[in-house]
Amino acid sequence: MKKFKEKLSGRIFFALALSSISALALITVFIIYKGAQTFIDVGFFKFIFGMSWSPGRDEFGIFPMIIGTVTVTLGAAAIGVPIGICCSIFLAEFAPSALQNIFRPAIQLLAGIPSVVYGFWGLLFVVPLIRNYLGGPGLSILAGAIILAIMILPTIITISEVSLISLPRHYKDGSLALGLTQWQTICSVQLPAAKSGIVAAVILGLGRAMGETMAVIMVLGNAVALPDSILAPVRTFTTNIGIEMGYASGEHQQALFATGIVLFVIIMMLNSLAQYITRRKAK
Repeated sequence: MKKFKEKLSGRIFFALALSSISALALITVFIIYKGAQTFIDVGFFKFIFGMSWSPGRDEFGIFPMIIGTVTVTLGAAAIGVPIGICCSIFLAEFAPSALQNIFRPAIQLLAGIPSVVYGFWGLLFVVPLIRNYLGGPGLSILAGAIILAIMILPTIITISEVSLISLPRHYKDGSLALGLTQWQTICSVQLPAAKSGIVAAVILGLGRAMGETMAVIMVLGNAVALPDSILAPVRTFTTNIGIEMGYASGEHQQALFATGIVLFVIIMMLNSLAQYITRRKAK
C-alpha cells in the first residue's frame, strides 16, 4: 500500500510538471503559427531591421522598437542593479533583525503591487519631474527606466541576498582572520563567491523588465522612432503589442505575433542563461 501511494504521488507530480511544460509548448507553437508568416511575407531582415512601422501601408519594421526595448531595459538595469545589490548586502551583512523584519516584507510587497499602479505613479510624479527639471515631454526612456528599475528590485534583492547568505561561513571567518575589514571581505571574497547567483538575479530582472507592458505604456510616450537621448519617447515590443492587438487583423495581427516571437526568443535566451549560470554555480 505504501509503495502504491508513493507511485501514485510520483505520477501526480509528474503529470503536474508535464502540464506546465505542455502549456509552454502550446504557447510557443501558437505564437509561431500565428506570426511565422510575417517573416516569409515581409522578410526576416526587413522585419528586424526595418525603420518604419505603418500597418496602414503594410510596412512592418521593428528596429526602432528593438532599440527602445534595449535602451529602456539597460537603463532600468543601470539604476536598479546597483541599488538592488547594495540592498542585498545591507540585509545580509549589516541589518539587525528588527530592520530585516521590516525591509523583507516591504520588498516582497513591491513584487505584489500591480504594474498599472507603478505606471500611474510614474505618470503623476516621475514624468512631471523629468519634464520640469530635465526638459522634453517627460514621457521618455528615463521615465520608463526609473519605473522598471523599481519593479525589478524585488527579484534582484531577494536572489542576491540568498546567494550571499548561502555562502559557507568559513569564507567570511577566514577573510576576517587574515586581517581584512568587513568591507574588504564583502568586496574581495563574498561578492566574487556569490557572483553566479547575483548574475542570475540580474538576468532574471532584465527578463522581467523586458516583458513588462502596462507600466511602460503609460510613461514611455510610445513613439516609433529612434531616440536621440534618454529624454526621448520610444516604443517597446510589449507596448506595441499591448496598444495595437485590440484592433489588429490580417497581416497587421500576424506582424504583432511576429514581434511576440522575437520578444519570446530574447526572454527565453535570458532565462536559459540564468539557469545555466545557476546550475554552473551548483556544480
